[in-house]
Amino acid sequence: MISAQLVETFIIAFTTFFATIGPVDVAVLYAAMTHGSSPRAKRAMALRGSLIAFAILASFALGGQLLLQTLGISLAALKVAGGILLLLISIDMVFARNSGMTSTTDEEQDEAVHKQDVSVFPLATPLIAGPGAIGATMLLMANHQGQTLEQSAVFAALVAVIALTLLLLLLATQVQRLLGVTGMHVISRVFGVLLSALAVQFMFNGLKDSGLFG
Repeated sequence: MISAQLVETFIIAFTTFFATIGPVDVAVLYAAMTHGSSPRAKRAMALRGSLIAFAILASFALGGQLLLQTLGISLAALKVAGGILLLLISIDMVFARNSGMTSTTDEEQDEAVHKQDVSVFPLATPLIAGPGAIGATMLLMANHQGQTLEQSAVFAALVAVIALTLLLLLLATQVQRLLGVTGMHVISRVFGVLLSALAVQFMFNGLKDSGLFG
């Protein structure tokens, strides 16, 4: 039987991944970037980009702890730094601003317009597996260090958000038409508020674990 703790872990991880990846935003940008491509090419790029992004994030999820140990970074430091990063992302989401942490920059967008295959860049990275998503993956996995079931719930949430992202990419044109700019901003702001609260909690936990305050 699934415990309430695992359900809570999954929900928190799903919310964090949804906010940092932004499947709806990615789908709308993808629709704009692939305008004029054949339906078959769009499906192929969506699938390939999602799989590559998942491979990138899964690598950080499974190897993030070793990376931290190699660099000599403590879990407390990661919680504080990750919390700050997520807080900055959430602020951009609440105010509906684009940043290089969760989307492409203007220069990257200009380069993508002239590419026939956008599956690796900018779809897989930085749109899906961007700095915010990578940081969130490492933070959430490290936050449950030594807890196999909780880490499995985090990984399941990552799989769920990537699958949702792929689904929206396959329906990108319809999503763009259905939601419009206002609908996208409403979703972004709601998840931005939730992410800001999670970010502050991560920072509180990091400061508590650091031992700086007794």
